[in-house]
Amino acid sequence: MTKRSGIGIVVLLIALMMSVGGAYAAEKNIAGSMRDGEGDPVAGKEKAEMCGGCHGAEGMSIDPTTFPHLAGQYAGYIFKQTLDFQLGNRNDDTMSAMAGMVTEAQDLKDISAYYASLKMMKGTPGDAKLAKKGEKVYLSGNKKLGDFAACIRCHGKQGKGLDKKNTLFPVIGGQTRDYLIKQLKDFKSGTRTNDPASMMAMVAQGMTDEEIIAVSEYLSGL
Repeated sequence: MTKRSGIGIVVLLIALMMSVGGAYAAEKNIAGSMRDGEGDPVAGKEKAEMCGGCHGAEGMSIDPTTFPHLAGQYAGYIFKQTLDFQLGNRNDDTMSAMAGMVTEAQDLKDISAYYASLKMMKGTPGDAKLAKKGEKVYLSGNKKLGDFAACIRCHGKQGKGLDKKNTLFPVIGGQTRDYLIKQLKDFKSGTRTNDPASMMAMVAQGMTDEEIIAVSEYLSGL
């Protein structure tokens, strides 16, 4: 990568980061006033019974190749993603249909609060050598994007996130390997487009398929 192209990427990334504030404000207007404390996790446990058919009763997926873990995920992120499925900003045959069945905002807040209250998802270590390669990309970025685009900047140490009130950047440490691979490839191909300011699309497009697999291997073992 030339010095000029490297500077260009950094400038683009800075611009995208600055635009997140606007994206976040817009999402807050759409999502209403979803904040910590507004959902009732006790009520949410009963309301989440149908969700358990895919995501597990304790938020640990019954099919890691298809459905993500939700245990310990930020309530605001779950709320926002479910709303995106309802609005058509994100599409999946199963999840879009299920999201459409939650017609009351308070029910969605309660369900989100329930999963957020559970013990945070814990992964299963896999290929140690591959995970080590993924850790390097996660912590330091790669030659094409540089360390400014390192995953840790938005997703925090060991993928445990930065702020419980943040609806934009989810907990990904301990998430299922195949699910992470699919989401990164969907961002890369443009199949998934509900990321703020297209940040994830740009980062994923700057990663090789081998790096995507390695990062997913690392995260899924945390």
